[in-house]
Amino acid sequence: MYVLIAGLVLFFAPHSLRMTAPGLRDARIAAMGLNAWKGVHTGMSLVGLGLIVWGWILFRADAPEVYTPFDWGRHVTYLLVLIAFILFAVPANSVGRIRATIRHPMLIATICWSTGHLLANGDLASVLVFGSFLVYSAINLIAVQFRADPAPVFQSLRPDISAVLFGTIIYLIFAFYVHGWLFGVAPIY
Repeated sequence: MYVLIAGLVLFFAPHSLRMTAPGLRDARIAAMGLNAWKGVHTGMSLVGLGLIVWGWILFRADAPEVYTPFDWGRHVTYLLVLIAFILFAVPANSVGRIRATIRHPMLIATICWSTGHLLANGDLASVLVFGSFLVYSAINLIAVQFRADPAPVFQSLRPDISAVLFGTIIYLIFAFYVHGWLFGVAPIY
């Protein structure tokens, strides 16, 4: 469990700075340079993500059940995770209808992904991982509403088409092959 918690802390610490300590973040960027900051942020995030996966695998076998998931939870998870993969594939640099409507598709994707997994898994390891991502994303979604970011303006449907196609293809590959190999749980048999 400690590996999992260390991973969560290491992953969310750099991600939370913009919300919790924007002055510190800006000072580090000014001192290090933007590219060096991105390198440190990415490195901490990848190590944290690796520890989360490893910690989840180590802890899940012995993790107590916090709740029993609903029978229909697994089926809803398929849909929520498909939506998440599509939203993750929405490009940041060109604006289609999805990005113009959903200003922060990655946060909504993470909310869909984590909610779906909480509907399908009730063990403590899963609750810690997916609950953390859900809480972080919900808080961050509220926090970004207070920033003065300009609303994205629709440009073309091309980003939407590519997001739906690419997101669906990656979802199918992940669901049928990668998820079972990586996590030992095959969501689709």
